[in-house]
Amino acid sequence: MKSVTATGILPELFSVRVGDTRLVMGLLDHLRRQFGYDDWANREVLAGLRACGIRTGRPVQLMAHIFSAERLWLERLKHEPQSLPVWPEFSLEQCQAQAAELDRLWRPYLNQASPSLLSKEIAYQNSKGEAWTSTVEDILTHVVMHSAYHRGQIASDLRAQGHTPAYTDFIHAVRQGLVE
Repeated sequence: MKSVTATGILPELFSVRVGDTRLVMGLLDHLRRQFGYDDWANREVLAGLRACGIRTGRPVQLMAHIFSAERLWLERLKHEPQSLPVWPEFSLEQCQAQAAELDRLWRPYLNQASPSLLSKEIAYQNSKGEAWTSTVEDILTHVVMHSAYHRGQIASDLRAQGHTPAYTDFIHAVRQGLVE
C-alpha cells in the first residue's frame, strides 16, 4: 500500500482560526506552531511536577528523555554528533535548563527553514545503530508527537499517584492564547 503524506492530500496548507477569522497557513508555519505548543507543554509539565513536589522518579526520567530526544533529532537534522544519551539522568532542575536551551536551539533552525527543506531526506542511525532515512517533515512531526506521547505517560503516572497533572491539551493552549 502506498503511503500518503499530508502534503499529498493538501498542498502544504493548513487552516487555523485567529479570532473570528480562519487563515490558511503553510505546513512549515504549522510545524513552527506545533513546536511552540511543544515548548509550552513541556514547561507546563515541569511546573506541574514542581507543584506536586516531584523531583525524581519516572516522571522526571520521562521529561529527561523528551529533552534528550528533542536535542538528538535536532543534531541529526544538523548532521551533528549525538551529545546526550537517549535516556539521560537529569534532575528536575537540569530538565528546566534543557527546556530553555532547546527553545534557543530549535527556534533558529525552524525560523531559517524553507518550505522546500521539509522534503529533504536526512540519513541517520537510530539508537540501535540501524541506518534510516527520513524527511525533515516526518522528523519534525515525530519530535512533537513523541514528546506528547511521553507527556501523556507522565500525566497517567501522576494520576495514579493521586496528583493532578498539568493541563497540556493543545486546544486548551489555543483557547487561552498560549500558542501563537
